[in-house]
Amino acid sequence: MKGEGNVGRKALIDQEELRRLAGQGLSNAELAARFGVSESGILQAKRAAGLSKPMLDHSRAIPWKLDRAHNQSGPATNLRNLSAVAQGRTIPSEKLNTALRWAERLVAAGMDISYDPEQGFHEVPAAGGASLIDGVLSDARKAMAGS
Repeated sequence: MKGEGNVGRKALIDQEELRRLAGQGLSNAELAARFGVSESGILQAKRAAGLSKPMLDHSRAIPWKLDRAHNQSGPATNLRNLSAVAQGRTIPSEKLNTALRWAERLVAAGMDISYDPEQGFHEVPAAGGASLIDGVLSDARKAMAGS
C-alpha cells in the first residue's frame, strides 16, 4: 500500500529543534534516536542547518592518493594533524606534540617524506630546501602563532 514504510521518504527534521538539542550536547546517536533517523541522516541535517564544520582539505599536506592500508599510518596521521592545525582547527595537544616532534625531527635532519602505494611512506633527503614537511610544519606554526 502506498505510503507505508520509510523507504525513499525524507525525514523532516526541525532545524531549530536540532540546533537546540545539539547545543545541549546530545550525541549524533542520541539525536538520531530522538528524530527517528539514522546517524547519517543527522549528519546530513546538521550540514543542511549549518551546524557542521566545513570539511578540511589535506591535499597540500598529503598530495598523493593513499592506498587504504597506509591511510591511518603514523606519517599520514601526523600530516593530517598538522594540516588541520594549519587550517585553524584545534586538536588534542598530545596529537599536536607528536606531529610537531615528528616533523621537526625530519626537518632538522634535512629529510622529507615521500609516498608510493607499494612502499608506503618513506623518508627521503629534502630536495633543495623546499620540502613538503617543512612547508606543512611552517603552515601549522603560522596558524598556531595567529598569523
